[in-house]
Amino acid sequence: MTGPLSNIVHVIGAGLAGSEAAWQVAKSGVPVVLHEMRPDRMTEAHRTDGLAELVCSNSFRSDDAANNAVGLLHAEMRRLGSLIMRAADANQVPAGGALAVDRDGFSAAVTKALNDHPLIEIARSEVKGLPPAEWSNVIVATGPLTSAPLADAIRELTDENALAFFDAIAPIVHRESIDMSVAWFQSRYDKVGPGGTGADYINCPMTKEQYDGFVAALIAGEKTEFKEWETNTPYFDGCLPIEVMAERGPETLRHGPMKPVGLTNPHDPTTKAYAIVQLRQDNKLGTLYNIVGFQTKLKYGEQQRIFRTIPGLEKAEFARLGGLHRNTFLNSPKLLDGQLRLRAQPRLRFAGQMTGCEGYVESASVGLIAGLYAAADARGETLASPPGTTALGSLLGHITGGHIETIEPGTRSFQPMNINFGLFPPLATAPTKKPDGTRLRGNEKTVAKKQAMSALALADLDRWIADHLRIAAAA
Repeated sequence: MTGPLSNIVHVIGAGLAGSEAAWQVAKSGVPVVLHEMRPDRMTEAHRTDGLAELVCSNSFRSDDAANNAVGLLHAEMRRLGSLIMRAADANQVPAGGALAVDRDGFSAAVTKALNDHPLIEIARSEVKGLPPAEWSNVIVATGPLTSAPLADAIRELTDENALAFFDAIAPIVHRESIDMSVAWFQSRYDKVGPGGTGADYINCPMTKEQYDGFVAALIAGEKTEFKEWETNTPYFDGCLPIEVMAERGPETLRHGPMKPVGLTNPHDPTTKAYAIVQLRQDNKLGTLYNIVGFQTKLKYGEQQRIFRTIPGLEKAEFARLGGLHRNTFLNSPKLLDGQLRLRAQPRLRFAGQMTGCEGYVESASVGLIAGLYAAADARGETLASPPGTTALGSLLGHITGGHIETIEPGTRSFQPMNINFGLFPPLATAPTKKPDGTRLRGNEKTVAKKQAMSALALADLDRWIADHLRIAAAA
């Protein structure tokens, strides 16, 4: 890598956050070394040496920028020239109102872009322990599966125990093994999303008797045993194992991933299903489908036995069974400053899931802003933070202090968070009328409020880009 050593940014970890960070640094005209330990050292969840490999779902969730906070974050990232969003858009598969991707095509696109950039050097080796002292500008984006030597070094440096939670993986089924004389294609409420038709999910109906038996089997099924050091690790509520949800009450799944609303069985249109299991396309060819919301810690044999009791999946062939891995994250509001730098050693900046965000898009967005911050530092400048009215700004606010420090004396309440409108500052004036002048009523007020917050966010982001960024937003 050419250029003064002090001007080189080192990014450790080439997941979604690290890949996006490296791209933003290089796009800003600053040289970067991207360190990735795979394939020399693999993790429990990864299966390839590809950059930005998706290890859980293939969904980036809603792409509705006007009504959904994660869709708004998509739009903001596109305005900022996000590589992750560019690769996602180029490799999308039908998923109703969501943006889902062909995971292999997505990873390949990110890997190629980073390999081809003249200012990016990819170093395939593990960074063991703290980075060398001469690395003056470092982004640590090693994610929930940070290697033990680096995690231990960070823990020792901060004198702070990392919090941890479990993240479960849903199984994937071969499309041809699904019985379509029982199942059918339909998106909930026939909603059409990016690249979709309104019939993008495979639906498997259950009667009350089948549902009750299924829930009982989930609860009784043999699960993966935790190691002693894992037993007190809490789950993140956005990715609960299906059997943990079942244990919370017999109706929990019917009001979660198995809710039967917005769907009509064309094989028996007059009979309302008591519960419905949905499968979402997982690759561009349409040969693989993942079972939506079915993250699990059931043992492999139990998964096959229990999931094949679902109508339509009696002969299901699994391309991948569910699994479980341990995630770690920092108590970021205490340990990091407003620009994601470690207070104890400011040359280290953190990004991605280990900062306390949750979700692919959220992780990548924090990598994006960390890259912009690091590039500004390399030029001897200071970049103003994005407005708190934006999705990106509100997520940063959560990470760097937008939470209640304690629930009760002696405890810490900081937990991973998906982007949501609850993180945004309230509108100065909430909308009360429709464009035609009539008053908003009921749910119309909620919809109008979200749309107003989204419009304000994009307008404020555009002003921030014009005022503070050298590089045009278009990638």
